[in-house]
Amino acid sequence: MSSTNRRHRRTACTGLALLPLVALAACGGGSGTDASADAGSGKGTISVWAHQGQKSEDAAVQAAVKSFNSSQSDIKVELKLIPGNDYTKTITATSASELPDVLEFDGPTMANFVYNKKLAPVDDYVSSKTMSNATDANKSQGAIGGKHYGLGMYDSGLGIYGNKKLLDAAGVKYPTSLADDWTAEEFTAALKALKAKDSDGKTLDIQEGNGLATEWGTYGFAPVVWSAGGSLIKGDKAEGALDTPAVVSALKTVQSWKTYVDPNTDGNAFAKDRVSLSWVGHWMYPTYSKALGDDLVVLPLPDFGNGPKTGQGSWAWGIGADTKNAKAAGAFMDYLLNDANVTAMTTANGAPPATKTALAASDLYKEGGPLQLFADQLAKPCGDSDISKSCVAVTRPVTAGYPTITAKFSEALNSIYGGADPKSALEKAARAIDQDFSDNAGYKIP
Repeated sequence: MSSTNRRHRRTACTGLALLPLVALAACGGGSGTDASADAGSGKGTISVWAHQGQKSEDAAVQAAVKSFNSSQSDIKVELKLIPGNDYTKTITATSASELPDVLEFDGPTMANFVYNKKLAPVDDYVSSKTMSNATDANKSQGAIGGKHYGLGMYDSGLGIYGNKKLLDAAGVKYPTSLADDWTAEEFTAALKALKAKDSDGKTLDIQEGNGLATEWGTYGFAPVVWSAGGSLIKGDKAEGALDTPAVVSALKTVQSWKTYVDPNTDGNAFAKDRVSLSWVGHWMYPTYSKALGDDLVVLPLPDFGNGPKTGQGSWAWGIGADTKNAKAAGAFMDYLLNDANVTAMTTANGAPPATKTALAASDLYKEGGPLQLFADQLAKPCGDSDISKSCVAVTRPVTAGYPTITAKFSEALNSIYGGADPKSALEKAARAIDQDFSDNAGYKIP
């Protein structure tokens, strides 16, 4: 990722990791039985790994560890922060026996780590209170086969930020909630109306500078696939899910928006009033709120027929498969996921809390708060497979084959945006995904 997008590298901390996941695909087999940690005594020293993100996030994790260590005398946590750009590669390259007792991981990588026996289920080691307080969307990201391998402190959300002043000047009516969201046709009409009032005709930012052939491409635009009634993969097959006529049509519509898009090479297209709309996640709220004040409005993504959709999921915490003290690991996770620590972390990074109590109390996300839309979306989780019209927040496919899925979809998206035929590009991506799944026996996790 280029230096011009340094700010967006931090979305690995505040919403999603934009780093390539393809290296995971070559991790090896997942045969045999499910990894199961040793319970241990629940006392002694445990090791914890976390990714090094924003300074404010690092401080929140360090404070939580310090507070935990001083709150009792049975367990001592030793924390190691690893630079975010190297973090996933480090876990991938480290044998299960050398991983820590507790580790953080980016949500979409979880299934691959489970497949390679690096994570153990947490269900028997975190308290029922912790598990029941996790939001349904949070639990969806961390679940495989009825077991939970991860729980997050925070989640993520996607939407459209609007400049009320510019929208009103162009006479554009915009949605105020999920209940009155734009259709894809209405969104396109809004872009045309805004173009007529814009000096250079560029009215939309889609964070093009992040690159569409990246995790941003998948996170940002898989919701178009889901909203069109398709899926990145269904069961073990992308063909017939990713390349349906409805998805092809939807991506053709996205392709038509390029004429309205500001390349946003300086990262300031929306904040500097060059565009009226910005298609991005919750993490831009602090910057946009400071720039626009009361002129900032938060809108859902357009509906392509199956209801508006958003991505969700972010960094989560789990227990190393080879730990000899899972009881102590679970006790630390309970502490890490209490209201005080979740609130401290989400205050540091602005993300939606991934626990029910912290979310309800958040000034940003509570009812009437400026980012209530994101909470409303997360309150209607789809999981990763039952993507109906009534749900909104979709978990990226929970499969060890996700690195291939995201690589092939984002490549197709990027080529479509560049002018390629949507049908051909999506069919090519589907074939490549299906071949990879066939080569790896569907990445079945025992």
